[in-house]
Amino acid sequence: MISNNFEKTIDLLHRAMDASTLRRDVIADNMSNSGVPDFKRSNVNFESELKRALETEKQRPALELTLTDPKHIPNWRARDYRDVEPRRVRDYASTSKNNGNNVDPEQEMMLALENQMMYTLLAQATTFEFSQINMVLR
Repeated sequence: MISNNFEKTIDLLHRAMDASTLRRDVIADNMSNSGVPDFKRSNVNFESELKRALETEKQRPALELTLTDPKHIPNWRARDYRDVEPRRVRDYASTSKNNGNNVDPEQEMMLALENQMMYTLLAQATTFEFSQINMVLR
């Protein structure tokens, strides 16, 4: 049980760090195109989908239906968190400039700072997990 929790925690931290790296690239792309007419900013969706997948592991419906045919649709299905991948999503709904561009450089800088702080926190959490294993092994 301990190794499973450790493995899952490290895997989740690794996935979050990968999403943070992708987010950094997306923010850099947004900033570099902040003056391009009709450019639409992108963002990365990962945490909300991961949260939903992790919640399905805990929740079961009050009444789970029995399937008598493989073509029947189940009323509930657990979602494996390992299937969740970070998605790059383009924001077509908003426009903040007259030229059709919706990139706000100040907001992108704040997002970059927030992302950097999150990555640092994830790296520290990974270091902590391995230090706990190291302490047990000593």
